[in-house]
Amino acid sequence: IPVFILAGLLVHCVFLVSIFDIYFSSPLVHGMTPQQTPLPPPARRLALFVADGLRADSLYALDSGGAPRAPYLRSILENNGSWGISHTRVPTESRPGHVALIAGFYEDVSAVAKGWKENPVEFDSVFNESKYTWSWGSPDILPMFAKGATGDHVYTFCYAAESEDFGAEDAAKLDIWVFDHVKSFFNSSRSNQTLFSALNEEKVVLFLHLLGIDTNGHAHRPNSREYQENIKQVDEGVKEIASLIDNFYGNDGKTAFILTSDHGMTDWGSHGAGHPSETLTPLIVWGAGINYPQKVTSQFFEDNFLKEWKLENLKRLDVNQADIAPLMASLIGVPFPLNSVGTLPLEYLNSSALFKAESMFTNAAQILEQFKVKMSQKKETTLSFLFTPFKPLSASEQINFLKKIRLYIQQEKYDEAVSLCKTLINLALEGLSYYHTYDRLFLGLSIAVSFVGWTTYVILVIIKSHTNLAKTVPANKKKSTVLFYGFASAGMIIAFFLLIQKCPWTYYIYCLLPVPVWYAVVKEIPVIQDLATNVLSLHIGRPIGFLLVCILGIEILVFSFFYRSALTVGLLVFAGWPVMTQLWIQAKTKALIWTLLCVLLAIFPLMPVVGREPNIPLVIAAGLLTLLISSFSLASLCKSENKYRDNGDLKVYFYQMFNVALSTYVVGSTHNSLNIKQGLPVMNQIISWMTLVSSPVLLLLSPTFLFERLFSILLSLTSTYLLLSTGYEALFPLALFGLMFVWINMEQEALQHYGLSLKPKLAVFNFTCAVDITQFRQLHLDDVRRSFFFVFFIVTAFFGTGNIASINSFDPASVYCFLTVFSPFMMGSLLLLKVAIPFVLVSCAFEAVQVTTQLSSKSLFLIVLVISDIMALHFFFLVKDYGSWLDIGTSISHYVLVMSLTIFMMVMNGLAQLLTTQRLGLPRRTKHHST
Repeated sequence: IPVFILAGLLVHCVFLVSIFDIYFSSPLVHGMTPQQTPLPPPARRLALFVADGLRADSLYALDSGGAPRAPYLRSILENNGSWGISHTRVPTESRPGHVALIAGFYEDVSAVAKGWKENPVEFDSVFNESKYTWSWGSPDILPMFAKGATGDHVYTFCYAAESEDFGAEDAAKLDIWVFDHVKSFFNSSRSNQTLFSALNEEKVVLFLHLLGIDTNGHAHRPNSREYQENIKQVDEGVKEIASLIDNFYGNDGKTAFILTSDHGMTDWGSHGAGHPSETLTPLIVWGAGINYPQKVTSQFFEDNFLKEWKLENLKRLDVNQADIAPLMASLIGVPFPLNSVGTLPLEYLNSSALFKAESMFTNAAQILEQFKVKMSQKKETTLSFLFTPFKPLSASEQINFLKKIRLYIQQEKYDEAVSLCKTLINLALEGLSYYHTYDRLFLGLSIAVSFVGWTTYVILVIIKSHTNLAKTVPANKKKSTVLFYGFASAGMIIAFFLLIQKCPWTYYIYCLLPVPVWYAVVKEIPVIQDLATNVLSLHIGRPIGFLLVCILGIEILVFSFFYRSALTVGLLVFAGWPVMTQLWIQAKTKALIWTLLCVLLAIFPLMPVVGREPNIPLVIAAGLLTLLISSFSLASLCKSENKYRDNGDLKVYFYQMFNVALSTYVVGSTHNSLNIKQGLPVMNQIISWMTLVSSPVLLLLSPTFLFERLFSILLSLTSTYLLLSTGYEALFPLALFGLMFVWINMEQEALQHYGLSLKPKLAVFNFTCAVDITQFRQLHLDDVRRSFFFVFFIVTAFFGTGNIASINSFDPASVYCFLTVFSPFMMGSLLLLKVAIPFVLVSCAFEAVQVTTQLSSKSLFLIVLVISDIMALHFFFLVKDYGSWLDIGTSISHYVLVMSLTIFMMVMNGLAQLLTTQRLGLPRRTKHHST
């Protein structure tokens, strides 16, 4: 068994990792020559203001009185500069946003693992190409651009990481810190000759990263007074800094100013996904080389913002976020960042037609350089007779394009030159994408073939070892040797083929994986033949009907990943299960409770996603309800007769109930303290962390009798879950556990109903003794339903309180009892713990079901594996890297979720065994097993 589980884990890890290699490997290439416009630039220096987390509508919209929220910036876009919306891409996080702005490319998903801080890949940026860059702001953002820079010309000034506190009195102080430091920097330069002369050089960048708006948005939501006030403060700060810079340089008119944002924010204060409130950010540009406002009579955009913002008559110039990097490069005359894929937005420039045409030509040449490098890399690693080049940009086509553009510029046909440059840029970008995804079909097929093989193999193992559908046939040695050599030689041919092409080592894993998997399947051909004769001898309607029900069930599960309401439909069908199977006749009360709890749980997937509206009174109510229910349970435990139990054991429950009461108090008082701007009380923080640590210890001190251990698991997990709750989800574990407990009882009834075994007395059933059972029974068709219930409950545990497939449904408010200072990994770990708690409840209940229905955990688990693998195969084919960014993000996370679920369920299976059977301390215990 351990070999099988290890193989399963390995295979699933390969499936999980493969998606990043196939769909999301780094797009960067190295070895290009820098491209620079040969004409003098319009500006000597550039000031870049990035207001982190600022939504376009929050800046441009007028307040309730019809006055602008940012008066200075409003006057700039009406009188001095150009404006528009910058469209960002998923993931809408700070790091990828800044990389797009400053380096001009969209970072691949693999950067997620780096927490957006360090450089997973070295890249070029506008800062690196500048003569000097001075930057002020957050320690999360600035160092990555300094680290990637060559030479010592990018200077950073950061505040302490502890300042990024969501519970702070006012996060706007982060922005005030930046403005104050910039002012003192310019003042000190007057007495520092070296600094003064450096500041007077050309190709200088000043970067102000303003994190206050983002922090206030997370802590108080974007519609709050704090967020709006912060925008006003930023507006005043930008005004002061702009006039300070102009005065310092004697109003020489050689400074360009850009204000934008790295990403927006949802109404509930989060970001990361592709909702328009997260992807639409403001862009206001003014100063040297920038167009003045252009008056228009009408302009059409799909959104209706212009009317709302009263800006219908000023030309709105929209760009993609990566287009801002080439704009900055051409304004101060530095080479375009080497990996930039942005297109220069010419409408922002107020310069000669020649300058525009030359800049556009540089832009096209720089993107074409990347295309050439990418093509030559692919050519080197592919056999010449198998290589299919990107036809529209063959070597002769490239030369044609470049000659034509040069000719147009010489003939002063600038508009034609510009439009030809744009065509070349689009073709080069298409070609880049073509070579980037060149091996996708081949790798995707390999993984799909492995998937199907693995699932088939698991089904065969179930049939062979855990049912009496197939007789074990002695293996034919001669045949199996031939088989072995056949598959081994196939493997060697594949490896040789990959070796000649100098493929990366991961390709060997993906392409060779189908060989052992299918070898294992083909070895079991006698089992398949045996099964076929058995199935054909049955009445044909039954297997087909059973198959259809299975497929329908799995489709509902797949559907629930897109629409949570599918879970509600499933739970309502479950509610009718006792009626459909006549179970309610033998256990009316249990069946009624089962139906009621199914209906109760079915309400949760219809509720809005967690975190939209905090509701602390509901969390407190959940805590009190838990205490009430546990008091009744404890009372009935004390009354019940169990000669194996020591009543001293019941003390543990009092400690656990005290923990729940304490958690309920901490949640209320912490959120109260944060509301009145007093931060997170230290005492509450200590209690929260102590509860987190002590809960599992108390759990392992409780008796291992079925009901008592499950009750202890509920109390332990609830005390931690309450601390991580902000609304109705606090009631979810209670409802889920109630249903799980009734499920264990219902499975007993089902067992009797099918005459599979006698009914053990659940009250005195002990987990530790159950492990000794050696008379495991064979699988029955009803066990497939059992496994399906488990997978369904696991998915319900996952999506019951929100769609966690989207990054933006994480709410930082959930972790405020533990910490309020921004720390992505610590916050992420606590949020994952919150997600895992309902999982653990379901896994422990499933463990109880396996043990009480006398099944080896392996046999039921294998069925679960088949169900989840079939789901994963669905999502593997649904993964996309095109279309709206929301779709792409969701499709990746769905696949990663199902694959992680499978790996996670293997881990959970072990954890559930530990939580149900292990006990700390050595109290006297007599070992009995009652049947």
